[in-house]
Amino acid sequence: MSSPLEATRNRLLGLATGLVFGALLQRGRVSRYEVILGQLLFRDGRVVKTMAAAVAVGAVGIHALARRGLTTKEVKPMKVGGVTLGAVLFGAGLAVAGYCPGTSVAALGEGRRDALATVVGMLAGAGAFVAFYPRLVPVLDAGGDLGKRTLPSITTTVAAPWVAGLAATTALGGAALELARST
Repeated sequence: MSSPLEATRNRLLGLATGLVFGALLQRGRVSRYEVILGQLLFRDGRVVKTMAAAVAVGAVGIHALARRGLTTKEVKPMKVGGVTLGAVLFGAGLAVAGYCPGTSVAALGEGRRDALATVVGMLAGAGAFVAFYPRLVPVLDAGGDLGKRTLPSITTTVAAPWVAGLAATTALGGAALELARST
């Protein structure tokens, strides 16, 4: 169990990380509705490249921190009903609002009033989820629980090659997208 000082430090670190991520989303212009719409219409690849880079950097960072004993990795069980419901709600929200959770907060931060409805909707949805959670459990558990699966556990290998492969694939994919765009 962490001390109050350590918990406060972790929250401040999380806040700082979120602010930096939001600033990078804004700087990359991926918090703009037009850019997200362009991604959904396969006309603009900035969002995919930005998110892929964020996933790769996050994977490398978490893996490095865990190897040094500075954090632990907690894998959540893969519940088919919960993943399916979450994907449908995320996709519907993205289609209706034109923002995902991260980009909506970044857009609100840069003063875009249309993002306010999305942020309010996310907060209302989170509150509704908490309020109705006991009734939602059967839906979330529908389809079974596939357990705490990771690529290393499925293939009985260590995580390092998977993390390196993710980083390399992201870099090569981004370069290929840039090359295709410039020709």
